[in-house]
Amino acid sequence: MRESILKRLARSAWVPAFAGTTVLLLAANSFAADKIEFWTFSMKPKFTPYFETLVRNYEAANPGVKVEWVDFPWDIIQTKLVTRIVAGTPPALVNLNVPWADEFARDGLLAPVDKLLADARPRYLASTLEDLTFNGKTYGFPMYSNVAVIAYNTQIFQAAAIPHAPRNLDEQLAFARQIAARTGKAGLCPALSKIDGLMMQQGLPVIENGKAVFNSPGHVALIRKLAETYKAGGLLKDALFAEDNFPAAIDAYKGGRLGMLLAPPTAVKRIESDAKDIYAITDVAPAPLGPTGIADGGWLIHFGVPKNVDAKLLPAVGKFARYLTNDANQLAFAKQASVYPAMAQAANDPFFTTVPPGAGAAEKAVAAGAVSMPHSHTLYVAGITDYDELRRYLVKAVEAGVTGKQDIQQALDQAVAIWNKKLAAQRSH
Repeated sequence: MRESILKRLARSAWVPAFAGTTVLLLAANSFAADKIEFWTFSMKPKFTPYFETLVRNYEAANPGVKVEWVDFPWDIIQTKLVTRIVAGTPPALVNLNVPWADEFARDGLLAPVDKLLADARPRYLASTLEDLTFNGKTYGFPMYSNVAVIAYNTQIFQAAAIPHAPRNLDEQLAFARQIAARTGKAGLCPALSKIDGLMMQQGLPVIENGKAVFNSPGHVALIRKLAETYKAGGLLKDALFAEDNFPAAIDAYKGGRLGMLLAPPTAVKRIESDAKDIYAITDVAPAPLGPTGIADGGWLIHFGVPKNVDAKLLPAVGKFARYLTNDANQLAFAKQASVYPAMAQAANDPFFTTVPPGAGAAEKAVAAGAVSMPHSHTLYVAGITDYDELRRYLVKAVEAGVTGKQDIQQALDQAVAIWNKKLAAQRSH
């Protein structure tokens, strides 16, 4: 059985918060009916002017309402939130990503917001609300996400006789092999430490009915394509299986050693500033959707409503949350943060969709991402304790198969056996 977030955090830093008089102090800090406290993570100091202006404007337009903004580092906000929920004094709204929201919702620590969304629901991109819908209920107000684009070196493409940007994964891998054969350079550097996300985007489940299933013929075929491309020299070998291989990938691209770079549009701005010669021969296209229709690179951030928020405060919380995530505010934030809004009108703003005459790759990248944004989803495996440890077994198996150190089927079979043994042990506890 899955270990709840309460139990997991009970083994870590939040337990001491309940020593002595801390609970009494927190309980005494109950919310007044006109006070709305909302939390973000890792927004200070860069976005301090944005949030302080937003709060000031809302209070001016809503006399009698007091809004308090609190920002925590991303790695401690969960601990702080559980402490406050258990003490009965949660914030009214909290910044979360989708995996956190899913876990908090399953543990009964978040409240559904369907009623609070009210008539604003149709204004959000459908994909963002789908990400936050668990068991038929919606658990947050979408704020922003991101998506990947493909930047490609037109000189390398020309030398390899490639006529257009890749339109699917098979073409990405075929083009990578062609680049290697004709230029001696690598074509692609996929993030294989996140192979689980790639599998899901390609319509290949990682877990079904509580059991690992990533050793099916479809999974083996995917890894075999990667192995063939690796053997042909089409995959950049620098940090290919590292937890974060983006630094190696962008360095190779900026150095003219990589044909294609799959990355957020902000990466293209880095190429512009760091390698003007490579930027001058860079073009950009939307990253291909998987057969699932899902775009690569999505990671939705939103505002959730914790359990135990005073019921009398909820109408005011809903009103503020709709303001916090409305088109105008999302658009202003997204422009500053170089992300994409989760509101449909804001996501379709000319800032994102218009490519001016004579635009460079950076402007094209923003527009290419806007094309994919309605298809952006957060891909993750839900409900598994110690998932990162399990994923390491999967990545090691994929590495063994891709590099030819082990038969692909055998490597995946062994990893599936480890997963299912551990998953069975979790269910029995």
